Amino acid sequence: MHHPVPRSQPLPSPAAPRAELAPFLTPSLAAVASAARRRALRDGDRQIDTAHLLHALVESDLEAGAAFENGHQLARVLGYLVQRSIGYGLRWQRSDEESATRRLLPAARGTEPPGSRTSPWSPAAAAALEGAFRRAADRGETQARGLDLLAAVAADPESRAVEVLRRAGVDADALTARIEGLAAARDEEPSQQV
Repeated sequence: MHHPVPRSQPLPSPAAPRAELAPFLTPSLAAVASAARRRALRDGDRQIDTAHLLHALVESDLEAGAAFENGHQLARVLGYLVQRSIGYGLRWQRSDEESATRRLLPAARGTEPPGSRTSPWSPAAAAALEGAFRRAADRGETQARGLDLLAAVAADPESRAVEVLRRAGVDADALTARIEGLAAARDEEPSQQV
C-alpha cells in the first residue's frame, strides 16, 4: 500500500545537469545512468535513449536482472543489446527516439526547445527517468531505484527498449508485473523483520 507523503524537494527535470539528478538516484541507478551515457558516446549516438538505459540496467543492476523470467530470457535481451552496439542499432544512430514526445509528463515538457539538442536524453528516456522519479515519490522515497527505471522503460510501447524486449521474446506487460511483484516483496521485507 502506497501512502502519499509530502515531498521535501520538487522532482527534477530529466534535462537537468547530471549533478542535479544525483540526489534523486540511488548509487546503483546513478552508475546505470553513467554507463548509459558512456554507451551512447561509444556508439556515436546523439542522445542517451531507452535502449542504452535498458542495456546498462540489465548489465549492472541486480534487481533489474532479477525481474526477467529466467537467465535464458535475460541472455536473449543482452544478446540483442550487444548486437545493437555492434551494428543492429545503426539505423538508430542518426535518428532521435521521439516516441514519448507527445506523452511527456509535466516536468519534462518544455525542458528543451523543439529541434534543440541540449538534453543528453532522448524524449523517451527523459520520460522514463521522470516516471522512475514519480514511482519513488509515490512510495515516499526521494531516490529512484533500478526497478523504478526498468518499469518506466517497459511502459512505453513505442520505445527502443521495448522494441529490443519484443525482439528478444520478452512481453513488456509480463515484465512490468514481475517488477511490481519484486517491488512489493522488497517493500514488505522491513515490516517482516520487526
